[in-house]
Amino acid sequence: MKKEIIATSVALGLTALALQAARCKPLETVPYVDLKKYVGSWFEIAAFPQWFESGCSFTSAAYGLAKDGSIIVKNRCIKDNKIKIAEGSAVVVDKTSNAKLEVQFQWPFKGKYWIIALADDYSYAMVGHPNRNYLWILSRRSTLDEQIYNQLVVQAANQGFDVRKLVKTVQV
Repeated sequence: MKKEIIATSVALGLTALALQAARCKPLETVPYVDLKKYVGSWFEIAAFPQWFESGCSFTSAAYGLAKDGSIIVKNRCIKDNKIKIAEGSAVVVDKTSNAKLEVQFQWPFKGKYWIIALADDYSYAMVGHPNRNYLWILSRRSTLDEQIYNQLVVQAANQGFDVRKLVKTVQV
């Protein structure tokens, strides 16, 4: 019993060290995002819980291109049996990759929205913040293949996200 406790403690300690080392590295984004393919509807599959999504289920987002080049953002969820909608906008801050955006729902507050994983066919994506306190796994469908989901979780962990905080979103 004592050996098991020691082994578990060592494993947890090594995991914590690996997580800290990954958090010290800059957050890597995907090399390029075609914004015309990225816009459209997305379902939240899992996320780190945030105050602005507290009590939400059936969470989704719709993105559209505005004439000025910005992206129209419309987040939606069900909370207390009512539809809750948050509208905002996003601008690309890295024009080379289009993978780093700033999103604003209320002036003057902006949040970093970095695309860190993206399917070749744009069927799923993972978005995070460089401080690793925000993470979303998104899909074009309300469900995501479990194998793909697990691959994204491993990728997020390797990028320094504490995936123990990840909570699956009720969609169906």
